[in-house]
Amino acid sequence: MEAAGKVTSIFVYPIKSCRGISVSQAPLTPTGFRWDRQWMVINNKGRAYTQRNEPKLALVQIELPNEAFLEGWEPTGSSYMVIRAPGMQALKIPMSKPRDTVDGVSVWEWSGSALDEGAEASNWFTNYLGKSSRLVRYNAESETRPVDPEYAAGQITMFSDGYPFMLLSQGSLDALNKLLKEPVPINRFRPNILVDGCEPFSEDTWTEVRINKFTFQGVKLCSRCKIPAINQDTGVAGPEPNETLKQIRSDKVLRPGRKQQGKIYFGQNMVCKDNLTEGNGKVLKLGDPVFVLKKVTSAAEAAA
Repeated sequence: MEAAGKVTSIFVYPIKSCRGISVSQAPLTPTGFRWDRQWMVINNKGRAYTQRNEPKLALVQIELPNEAFLEGWEPTGSSYMVIRAPGMQALKIPMSKPRDTVDGVSVWEWSGSALDEGAEASNWFTNYLGKSSRLVRYNAESETRPVDPEYAAGQITMFSDGYPFMLLSQGSLDALNKLLKEPVPINRFRPNILVDGCEPFSEDTWTEVRINKFTFQGVKLCSRCKIPAINQDTGVAGPEPNETLKQIRSDKVLRPGRKQQGKIYFGQNMVCKDNLTEGNGKVLKLGDPVFVLKKVTSAAEAAA
């Protein structure tokens, strides 16, 4: 069987809606890549802040210890996540588990309790955003956040919008950029896995792929909000690429026979079908080949 492409970038986004980290390998867990969307910033009602309402989050940079992406690594007392943003002192968050919890934390339809990263982090984000904020960490020991069972029953995630993984191809980005006056970088779309070597938009049709020795299910086309229109270097929104995506990637164009929801699609949401709780070797690496095991004939047949 010939590979459809290979993994050329792996991105992990430790704090929801803040900048991602490009890594050479990432351990797989039942909720997605390790550390991915494990933290988020919330308002005084416990609701998640995202770039949709706080585009300044785009400028918040995260640094984790390099060894955090090695298999089996556990934080010690001297392991920190370092957070930086324009005009702010660096904030160091210990990676060992905080003791305090905060209840009534919500992201979309899910609510539960989370671990509270404390007063210093709260003050930092409150000052940066100019409104009451707290930094919280997902508490996997007490909480379970299922993905939409209509698409992937039994799968779970942390603070991502909907699913543990999002895959996109370089071909799709290149095809879009050919139509734009000013090309956009991959960070507009916040994928976890970038694949090169396949035709543009071929990932639309992938319902089952194998990467390394792991089987991923393509559960639905990724519908896009306004975040791709926010410049990740400035935090300023513009019309593109969303205007162009409306012309070429709307449900009207891709799924003319289906119920229209006025959505635009770019990338494929995925879950891993393997048992990722126990054992070694559960890591994706740059250069891993991608084999397509099952696919549909077009985006019109894909779930969305």
